[in-house]
Amino acid sequence: MAKEFNFIRKQLEDHLFAINENTSEIQALLDYLREVEVKVEKVSQRMDLLQLQDNRHNCKPAVEPLTQIEKKIFLTLYTEENPLTFPEIAEKSGLVPSLIPDYISSIVHKGVPLQRSSFNSRLFFKLEPKFKELQAKENIINLSLQSFL
Repeated sequence: MAKEFNFIRKQLEDHLFAINENTSEIQALLDYLREVEVKVEKVSQRMDLLQLQDNRHNCKPAVEPLTQIEKKIFLTLYTEENPLTFPEIAEKSGLVPSLIPDYISSIVHKGVPLQRSSFNSRLFFKLEPKFKELQAKENIINLSLQSFL
């Protein structure tokens, strides 16, 4: 009989150990969910801010000055109706293809809004239509006639 009690005790201890492990796992998942909730809240706040900025039609977007090469890439995107891949941008702008991703990133960081899409594992970029229209009206990028030649 003592053997059977020891066997039952061993099974109960194993069961208790499994419950404790599951509890730790559940706690870790809850902590992770809290982190995700915080990040979602931050994204939500940023979206609200962007919507507020979008609603202010009278305000010019703040765009830092572009370098000559960045202006060349901007013009390539500005004059195209269809989204372009990195190689297409390089070909149309006459620049080295390996430099295009860095320049696109720099343009975006300077405040030029681009639409980015993916198809067949290829990235496509297009100038935001509202920004393109605003550029046509107010010359935000400060392009001169020389830029087009």
